[in-house]
Amino acid sequence: MSEPGDAVRTHDEWGVVNPDFIARVVSALDGGEPKALRALTRDLHAADLADVIENLDQADRVRLISSLGRSFNPEALAELDEDVRDELMEALPNDVIASAIKKLDTDDALYLIEDLEDEDQREILSKVPKEERAALARGLEYPEYTAGRLMKTEFVAVPNVWTVGEATDFIRSEKGLPDEFIEVYVVDPGFHLVGTVPVSRLMRSAREKKIGGIMDAEQTVFRATDEQADVAWKFEKYNLVSAAVIDESGRLLGTLMADDIVEVISEEAEETMLHLGGVGSEETISGNVFDTTKSRFAWLFINLLTAILASWVISLFGATLEQMVALAILMPIVASMGGNAGTQTMTVAVRALATRSLSPLNAFRVSMRECTVGLINGLLFAIIMGVFAWAWFGSDRLGLVIGAAMIINLLAAALAGILVPITLDHFDIDPAISSGTFVTTVTDVVGFFSFLGLAAIWLVN
Repeated sequence: MSEPGDAVRTHDEWGVVNPDFIARVVSALDGGEPKALRALTRDLHAADLADVIENLDQADRVRLISSLGRSFNPEALAELDEDVRDELMEALPNDVIASAIKKLDTDDALYLIEDLEDEDQREILSKVPKEERAALARGLEYPEYTAGRLMKTEFVAVPNVWTVGEATDFIRSEKGLPDEFIEVYVVDPGFHLVGTVPVSRLMRSAREKKIGGIMDAEQTVFRATDEQADVAWKFEKYNLVSAAVIDESGRLLGTLMADDIVEVISEEAEETMLHLGGVGSEETISGNVFDTTKSRFAWLFINLLTAILASWVISLFGATLEQMVALAILMPIVASMGGNAGTQTMTVAVRALATRSLSPLNAFRVSMRECTVGLINGLLFAIIMGVFAWAWFGSDRLGLVIGAAMIINLLAAALAGILVPITLDHFDIDPAISSGTFVTTVTDVVGFFSFLGLAAIWLVN
C-alpha cells in the first residue's frame, strides 16, 4: 500500500523524473487508491504533473486522469509533448476534454483541441459556455503558428475617457477578468486599441486623472495573422513582457504573454537543431516508429545520392589510387576536415539567419570574413598535414599535394557554409534542414577532386 504521507521526490537534481515516484503512481493506480494518487499529485506543478503523465503507459495516463477527477489540474495537459497530447486527446472522452478546457485560458485550450477531428472539436465546443465557445472557434480559424493561435482572449480593457478611479473600481469589482495581468489596454468607443497602461502606473496615479493622460500610445502590437516566429523575434528584440493582438481594422482581439513566447523561442531553437541533423521538426522522443522512420528516410536517401556522387568522383581517379596507396589512406582526412569546417560555418550562418543577424546588408562582409577564416585555417592545416604526410610516407611532393588540397577544401567549405544557407533562405527553403546535405556534398566532392586531381598531376606518371 502507498502511504500518502511518505515524501517522494518527483525529479532528481538534474530534473529527470524519479522512477520511484512513477512506480508509486502506478502502484496506486493498480491498487485502486484514488486518495493516495491525490496525495501524490496534489502539490505538483502542472509541468511536473505533465512529466509524470508522459512517463506512464497510455492506459495508465487515462486511468490517472480519471482517478484524480476534479482534483486533476488541466493545465498539465497544455504542458504535454505534442505526440503524447494527441494520443491522450484521442483516448479521453470528449466530456473530460470539455471539462478541462473550461478551466484553461484560450491559448492552452486551443493547443489541446487544434489537431482533433472536426466532429470532435464541434462536440467539445458544444459543451463549453457560449462566450468561450466563440473565442475558441475564432481561434481555430486562424492559421497554425500565428499570433491568433497563441493569444489569450482574457484581458483587461477600459475606455480612454475613464478616470483612474473608474478603471480601478472596474478592475476590483468585475468578476470576469483574468486572474493575472500586467497591463490594462485602452480602447476607443469602437474597441480599437489606442494605448496601454502598466498596472503599476495605474496603482500609483491619482484617481481623478484620465486614463488617456497616463497611457502609452506608442507600443508594439501584432496582428492575428502574424507568424509566431516574427512575434518571438520582436518579443526578444524589444524585451517585451506582453503585447496586444489586433485585427486588420485595429480592434483589440487578445494579448500575448512572455511565458507563451518563451515556449515559441524554445520550439524554434529545437526545430533548428533537429533540422540541422536532418530530422523533421515534428519528431519527438515519444513519437512512434513508423512516423520517425518516415521523417528520417527522405534526407537519408538524399545523403545516399550525394555519397554516390562523391564515390563517382573518386572512381574517376581509380588508376591514380592504384599507383599510390598512400592517397587512399590520406584522402578521408581532406574530406573530413572540409566537412567539419563547412558545418561550423553553416551552423553559425543558419543561426544568424534565424535570429535575423544575417541579411542582404551584411551578407558580403560576412562571406568575406568566413572566406578569410577558411583560408587562414587552410594554410595552418596545410602546413601541419604537409609535414605529417612527408614524415609518414617520406614524400615531400605528397605533403605539398595534401597541403594544397587542404587549402582548397577549407576555402570551399567556408564558401559553401555561408552561401548555401543564404541561397536556400532566399528561395524560402528552410536552410536548417537542407544546408547540411549540400554543404557536405560540396566539401566531399571538392576535397576528393582537388586531392586526387593534384596527385594525378604532380605524383603519378
